[in-house]
Amino acid sequence: MAFRFSSNLLRKYPCFSRSLNSSPSSLSSAAAVSPIILTEKSDEEVLNVVKQPVFSNSSTNTSILNLDDVERLFSSVSTVQLMRSSLNLHMAAFDPIVDFGIQVMKSRLMDTVIFREIILTVVKHTFYEHFCAGENVEEASRTLQGLWNDGLRGILDYGLEDAVDNESCDRNLQEFLNTVESTKLLPPSSVSFACVKITAICPIKLLERVSDLLRWEQKDPSFHLPWKTETLPLLSESSPLYHTLKRPEPLTPEEEQDLQLAHDRLMKLCDKCLETNLPLLIDAEYTLVQPAIDYLTYSAAIKFNKDESPIVFGTIQTYLRDAKERIVQAMEAAEKRGISMGFKLVRGAYMSSERQIASSLGFASPVHGSIQETHASYNDCTSFMLDKVASRSGAVVLATHNLESGRMAATKAQSIGIGKANQRLQFAQLKGMADGLSFGLRNAGFQVSKYLPFGPVEKVMPYLLRRAEENRGLLSASTLDRQLMSMELKRRLKVAIVGGEMEKMMSSVSH
Repeated sequence: MAFRFSSNLLRKYPCFSRSLNSSPSSLSSAAAVSPIILTEKSDEEVLNVVKQPVFSNSSTNTSILNLDDVERLFSSVSTVQLMRSSLNLHMAAFDPIVDFGIQVMKSRLMDTVIFREIILTVVKHTFYEHFCAGENVEEASRTLQGLWNDGLRGILDYGLEDAVDNESCDRNLQEFLNTVESTKLLPPSSVSFACVKITAICPIKLLERVSDLLRWEQKDPSFHLPWKTETLPLLSESSPLYHTLKRPEPLTPEEEQDLQLAHDRLMKLCDKCLETNLPLLIDAEYTLVQPAIDYLTYSAAIKFNKDESPIVFGTIQTYLRDAKERIVQAMEAAEKRGISMGFKLVRGAYMSSERQIASSLGFASPVHGSIQETHASYNDCTSFMLDKVASRSGAVVLATHNLESGRMAATKAQSIGIGKANQRLQFAQLKGMADGLSFGLRNAGFQVSKYLPFGPVEKVMPYLLRRAEENRGLLSASTLDRQLMSMELKRRLKVAIVGGEMEKMMSSVSH
């Protein structure tokens, strides 16, 4: 998830333009190119996690999620790669470096061919290689092969931006289709999901219009939407409706036709995923357009999620106050229809702007008031979905970098008898982030994937800039990863020194 706002949105809510130049204060992460959205923590909070739960010797930690044994944790990672990852994380956590990089990327230097080539080369061999899977399918395939060799899987997402018209929507759809098709040439089961952003296959302005109409229908159930097809409940009693303060105009015939084209694009992509037996993650966005995204998602789920293992997965951002209510409503409605619904659970990426919009309109924020409430919401939704997995009525992707959320989910999954090889329970983290948690869950036997954005450096640059601007707190909170890597690097250095001394001793004895 990331800030991808249309000019229409900026005009409608001027506070968005201010938020684009300020760093989010506490919750942020990735979808893409939205991938996986995570919370930020202060350094103090992260250090408390490092000092206390991670290195305790409780039987729970040892048997389910053990990060104590760094040798085993990073056994599949070469020393060179470990050093590069540690260096990149340290640089990404240092604000002056991030600030300088952002300024350079947005400066006029990028208009000069020679400087542009130099800058892009530096970016490619540092942050790009750390957070992205490659410039094309071939490079992404090599990254996937490496993950597969390490016992991890990949979630592929081509780095596309928002669409503004049908022509760009059609181009983006073809890229998504090509990505899914390419997985046929990869090792079986090495790819766990494909990703799609509805904002890339349906014009943003239309999503805003449809969301307005769906919100008004929530306010007034007698409000007739002639274009609306079968779906699951979209909004709850606690959902924010303040974006639509007056009765919206009906869709024009042209808008109805464009909505049908967007629906057809999603159906075509789902057909390709069904043919390839590859589930599809549909990313969430900001609340202004989320009702329309959920509408298209659930309409696709009704058609394609006929078996126990769903093809279509929606996304719930648990930093929203209505998250639990919406996921319960959707799951109950799906069960009544005999549909197995899948969800990706994330924390959220638009906290600052969501609060600003609500405040500018005189309404309470739709986002939880504290990080603790967000953690509680995420864990509550996780527990609910794990029960659905156990009853074989749903599936969940737990996209989190949070150690305690990962540990709690792993513990509950074991306690209610969810097999670790169960494909309906997946964990996921961003490439280049939370590797300690990824390897720990892998070592515990769970299905773990890394989110892999890919595409040409220039095309993925907007993603990297958002990653730098939005995830300052997340990157600076990579204390745990950096500490674990440092411990393993020190251990390897010590082994090398001791080994060298032993070799010298044996050599002297032999002579």
